[in-house]
Amino acid sequence: MARLKGRLARTRELLSECEVVPEELVQCVSRLKEFMAPFSRHFGRREMREHGEDFVRGLLSDLDRKSVEPIAERAGKDRRGLQRFIGQGGWDHRCMTEELCGQVGSEIGTPAGILVLDPTTFIKKGNDSIGVGRQWCGRTGQVENCQKGVFLGYVSNLGRTLVDMRLYLPEKWVIDRQRLDECHAPAAIKHRTACELGLELVLERGKLLPHAWVVADDEFGRNADFRVDLHQEKERYVMDVPGRTAVCDVEQAREEKHASHLVWTQARRWKDTLTEEHWTPIKIRAGSKGPVIYHATRKRVLARWRTRPAPVEEWLIVLRSDDTKPEYSYCLSNAAEDVGLEEIVQAGCARFWIEDCFERAKGQVGLADYETRSWDGWHHHVTLSLLSLWFLVKEQRRLKNSTPAITLQQSKAAISELLRNPDMDARTLAEKITRRLQRTEQSRVAHWSRLGMLAPPHSLEEK
Repeated sequence: MARLKGRLARTRELLSECEVVPEELVQCVSRLKEFMAPFSRHFGRREMREHGEDFVRGLLSDLDRKSVEPIAERAGKDRRGLQRFIGQGGWDHRCMTEELCGQVGSEIGTPAGILVLDPTTFIKKGNDSIGVGRQWCGRTGQVENCQKGVFLGYVSNLGRTLVDMRLYLPEKWVIDRQRLDECHAPAAIKHRTACELGLELVLERGKLLPHAWVVADDEFGRNADFRVDLHQEKERYVMDVPGRTAVCDVEQAREEKHASHLVWTQARRWKDTLTEEHWTPIKIRAGSKGPVIYHATRKRVLARWRTRPAPVEEWLIVLRSDDTKPEYSYCLSNAAEDVGLEEIVQAGCARFWIEDCFERAKGQVGLADYETRSWDGWHHHVTLSLLSLWFLVKEQRRLKNSTPAITLQQSKAAISELLRNPDMDARTLAEKITRRLQRTEQSRVAHWSRLGMLAPPHSLEEK
């Protein structure tokens, strides 16, 4: 009986946190004007500032496709003016991302923050868009005709968002000056690897974003030069690596005078020698379907760097999923010997939140909806998408003060309706959003109940 009463009390508490306050909703549109002010000054002329604000409103709207033409039609503006603004506008996107990083660092930055590098691809049909080519597409798991961007995200206990990016140009693009000129690429452009672009992002933007860790997937982690570069820059990292990564025991390396005598083994082979007592369960977060738990173990190692041991001692961390048929993943970290296993694992798992940011950016603010082919066009559209995402993050954080259950998706839905119909009755909209949140909350409570647990408070379950 006491258990049932406790569950009912928690349910009432959680449902009460779904109540949306009308007065808070109506501030969203006016706050968008204030939000754009520090960015709009970089556009220059008033006409350009208006185009920028129109485009961001379009990205925040409920349009199915958030490219220039539908946005211009929704705003009642000439399509060609907006096309010129995006494709040839003459404004510097780097000033925008610098301002964005400064705001993110000030508002959700913490000393324990995490910089996350992650590439994402944009599938294209033609061959004329800047940087397009046959390359690996993580979205489909195969080689596709696509563009690739290297993105920097920021994660802390106060929030997460994407903050900057670099467009990757395949080598065959860089040697074809005619193609580059047709896309109005900078004259001094050179081929740079994804790791070189990622290192530039970390060193340039890390100054504005307080952080304790740099995290990336195995496209970056398997590059030993990249890890050594980060270490030499005094950046502490957790990098995914393939299971075939060769490592040797650090104690043996300290005692052995000749590198040729070292015994190397693949990370996955070392994992196979372990018994159950070597694994430590670690709760990563409260997921939508229950707690997300990994089992982890580690070993102090030296990895192979070029043809010799790397000049940095690292932790090899192996993660095992909590499934009937477990999956394994592998990481290397240059964290000091006294850093706990759980801290390293929690940092490495922050990559989950950046995948969530990409879903938000592509699903809510049209990150992948551009139809421009030029260098400036790609950077302009993507930059404005990042600004729009940051605005949603800020508004969700503000609305959570009165409505802890509010999600970014429902925050976006409210903003979209207010932008489309500024005269809409705020109370009616608040009641509509409240009903949606309560339906979702009842499903969440029922799911956790089937697991024999109480649904966690919203303050502990990020959305």
